[in-house]
Amino acid sequence: MNNIFINGREVGDGAPAYIIAEMSANHAGSIERAKEMIHVAKEVGADCVKIQTYTADTMTIDCNNEYFNIGEGTWEGENLYSLYQKAYTPWEWQQELKDEADKAGIDFLSTPFDNTSVDFLEGLGMSFYKIASFELVDIPLLKYIASKGKPIIMSTGMGTLEEIEEAINAIYSEGNRKLAIMKCSSAYPAIAEQMNLSTITDMKKRFDIPVGLSDHSMGHFSAATAVAMGANIIEKHFCISRAIKNPDSTFSMEPDEFREMVDYVREVEKAMGKVTYGVSKQEKTNANFRRSLFVVKDIKAGEELTSENIRSIRPAYGISPKYYPEVLGKKANKDILRGTPLKFEDIV
Repeated sequence: MNNIFINGREVGDGAPAYIIAEMSANHAGSIERAKEMIHVAKEVGADCVKIQTYTADTMTIDCNNEYFNIGEGTWEGENLYSLYQKAYTPWEWQQELKDEADKAGIDFLSTPFDNTSVDFLEGLGMSFYKIASFELVDIPLLKYIASKGKPIIMSTGMGTLEEIEEAINAIYSEGNRKLAIMKCSSAYPAIAEQMNLSTITDMKKRFDIPVGLSDHSMGHFSAATAVAMGANIIEKHFCISRAIKNPDSTFSMEPDEFREMVDYVREVEKAMGKVTYGVSKQEKTNANFRRSLFVVKDIKAGEELTSENIRSIRPAYGISPKYYPEVLGKKANKDILRGTPLKFEDIV
């Protein structure tokens, strides 16, 4: 697999899952809350905190006809322009937030949504980029981001296989192969039966690059399962409290929930371990409870070994049971008491 490196950290097979706390709109218009979230994300085990870089005007136009009004779902009744006005992270905050992340010792990431936001983030010294699922089909934007030569994490929600391949090839066409992709269900919140986590395994085989899960479901189950299936990155929306209402609060994790998810992911990683056979360190004390050949009736020197005087029983201090057919009919070369493990040196 072609692993990538983010700020010197390896992301991919053989490395711990890289966990992203997506702030999105959960700052609810307060830079102080945004700064607090950065430190809390670090405390609860996130490797990275992510924001989004856009304005209502870079995302859409101020228009109130039927095309720009949302008819169903989490944001039913909202107008696109006004929704993005509520949800955006002011650009004048973003240098401060990046500095705060540096102070907290957590990676800082943003999703740009047009060329101007890419240019702005380049000015901040952004070291890698996220591409949102909805921008998967914006090939010119993908190429522009790729041209900066930075690692890219790209979500693929709603993407057909053809669209995902086209997006990957667009990034590669710029000479940038520092790419990871994310399985994503672009529903808010996503439900378990629509997650289709098996796609992660297929993506890894098909593209031979790190694959993660951008998880909009509630709880930790999908994230932990995804890691068990080989996911290299987990992204989850994160908030201080769902009681602080904003466009993303209803499907975001509170700190205790996020910490629990991280703990489950790390436990899954420990349990997955590596391919190994034989007796593990922990099993060593129990290995003696295997079977072996024991003398179950006193045997005199010169007496023949039979099914009456030797048996395969626990514990495992004698000859392996696989030799039972071979030792039957052999003779003892000394007296052997009942309850003695049978050894090759005891027979002729």
